[in-house]
Amino acid sequence: MKREKTHEAEGAGVPGETGVPGEAGVPGEAGVQDGAGMSGEPAAPVSPPTHEAEFERAWADPDNTRIELAPVDINRTLARYYRTNKPLRFTRTMLWDMEVKKAFRPDLYIPSVVTKGSSQYWNQRAVAGGTESFVRCSRQRLWLVPSEHGLVLERVFLNPGRQRVTFIGTAELPGRDGDPLRAGEGQPLFHVEHSVDGSESRPLNLWRIVFLTDGPRQQLIDRFTLAKDVWLREFVEIYIRRDLKIALNRRELPG
Repeated sequence: MKREKTHEAEGAGVPGETGVPGEAGVPGEAGVQDGAGMSGEPAAPVSPPTHEAEFERAWADPDNTRIELAPVDINRTLARYYRTNKPLRFTRTMLWDMEVKKAFRPDLYIPSVVTKGSSQYWNQRAVAGGTESFVRCSRQRLWLVPSEHGLVLERVFLNPGRQRVTFIGTAELPGRDGDPLRAGEGQPLFHVEHSVDGSESRPLNLWRIVFLTDGPRQQLIDRFTLAKDVWLREFVEIYIRRDLKIALNRRELPG
């Protein structure tokens, strides 16, 4: 039987403690250089990573718990459910820019999940074709016990050609100083894929997750599929307000 890998709620390394990197900025923003969350060495080309293949292997395993959410049509959702203080036609370019920034600083773009200031990245590497990889850690709410948090360690791969970001959850990673960091064990390890689809003028936000389990867990599936939410995902709303500097308000829903 496959051993179910889990994240622990407490007891793992916390960013800011010994062996855990300090807070980093968002690459591309004013005053922040690419690689600001690294250990100081410049990004250097390396052999192609295996993140995407690893995600697909996990997705194909029937014992794992797989969830894929319906694509979100950004502009259609904006027109139906929001008011802005100026005209906004969201583009595929904007959506990819958001995905990249969120990959480096999930605490800024998913504050309902990631503890503020806990997200750090290092070991950034350039790969052929404009792709890049790095590792990151953050303290995140447990999916089924949102009152508790655990340290999540991930190997990250940015693929601008496919406009896809792949996050591979792992139980242990070497920290910036080489000392091992260990993820919590309060929930199964998981991999996540964020991607962009659609046309430049009608972008679609895609999202899927796979938990490494010994059999599909309905409780995890229900956690993502039972909620019927008409709104944009949190990180898109934040990007519009934070990066595009556009006021965004939800319309009152009928009934």
